[in-house]
Amino acid sequence: MLAEIITIGDEILIGQTVDTNSAWIARELNKIGVSLLRIRSIKDERESIVEALDTVSPDASLVLMTGGLGPTRDDITKKVLADYFNTELKRDPEILQRIEDFFIQRGRDILESNRMQADLPVDAIILPNLMGTASGMWFEKDQKIFVSMPGVPYEMKGLMEREVIPRIKENNELPSIYYRTVMTEGVGESFLADRISDWEESLTAKNISIAYLPSPGTVKIRLGAKGENLEDLKKKVDAEIESLYAQIGSHIFGENDISQEDAIADMLLKSRLSISTAESCTGGYLAHLITSVPGSSAYFNGSVISYSNEVKISQLNVRPEDLESNGAVSKEVVEQMAKGVRKKLATDIALATSGIAGPDGGTEEKPVGTVWISLAAKEGVFSKQFLFEKNRDRNIRRSALAALSMLRRYLDGRLF
Repeated sequence: MLAEIITIGDEILIGQTVDTNSAWIARELNKIGVSLLRIRSIKDERESIVEALDTVSPDASLVLMTGGLGPTRDDITKKVLADYFNTELKRDPEILQRIEDFFIQRGRDILESNRMQADLPVDAIILPNLMGTASGMWFEKDQKIFVSMPGVPYEMKGLMEREVIPRIKENNELPSIYYRTVMTEGVGESFLADRISDWEESLTAKNISIAYLPSPGTVKIRLGAKGENLEDLKKKVDAEIESLYAQIGSHIFGENDISQEDAIADMLLKSRLSISTAESCTGGYLAHLITSVPGSSAYFNGSVISYSNEVKISQLNVRPEDLESNGAVSKEVVEQMAKGVRKKLATDIALATSGIAGPDGGTEEKPVGTVWISLAAKEGVFSKQFLFEKNRDRNIRRSALAALSMLRRYLDGRLF
């Protein structure tokens, strides 16, 4: 089964609202074996809606639309759809009662514009919205299914989960589908692809798809297969994942969208080791990632945000002469930061970051993106220099993730 998504709303086209609905719908369709052909965003006006419906791909048998179903004058989608599918709007007493109850339960006055949301196409299957007042509508024409849903994300998700997906599964023979994703760090997409090129080439003959999904500091590798027997698909994909672990296992920190901070949390809890951070260029972002995991107080003691040289000296015992001779972005300084915070906060492990995040401040010797990261533990101090890019936000995130990578390698016994 092939599908299209159409999002309706000027707020999306001018960048005022990010279209998260399409991404969520695409993921849910993929889970049930429905492939997506196209996603389009259009203006909330009659001509655009009609043109979008007229130009749906001949191969698509399902069209999902979101947006344009509110009580205000600029929400015209319902009327346009009624005209397009050659039907009329009629007030639905059951839906009207739902809307009135919705307002009564919330102690709010109901307006006529709210009641008008019960005016619905006679020839559509009405999908009750338990989370709001705009009903979903299911039309069928020329062997295609057209579903219109409100654009409010939680209302759309409720309709998809309760009404749309069950109906799609009930009325269509859909293939089984199985995906498995591994999370990698410490190496770029092109290096990974080159390293496993022979293995990747063998996947085609086995009808297994592969996708590389890079983001700052991490690359996801997703394998997937479609077929009739789910158990056979699992065996086939799982065998290839085992092969992947054998080739690049040192770069894999988890599966299925787990974050580095979550993966490291499990390792720290099992090892019963405590950690602290001393941060300059990351400005507390590394500590934020660590503490974003519930229960992180069991292993994280605290952080010193030593953004200035004065704080490095007074709080972390960095030697002024090393700052003078080597600069704040140097091996000598970052190692003293790591040792200083480990002692100050009495932790088993300490991480320190110092770098030039940008967009300015770089020199020929130390360009923007130059970062030193250090880990101090009972075995000693390990430090590494990185050269990232010229984007400040990306440099901060990549620095923090590189520090977590260093920590993971230490906990794995592969650092010293």
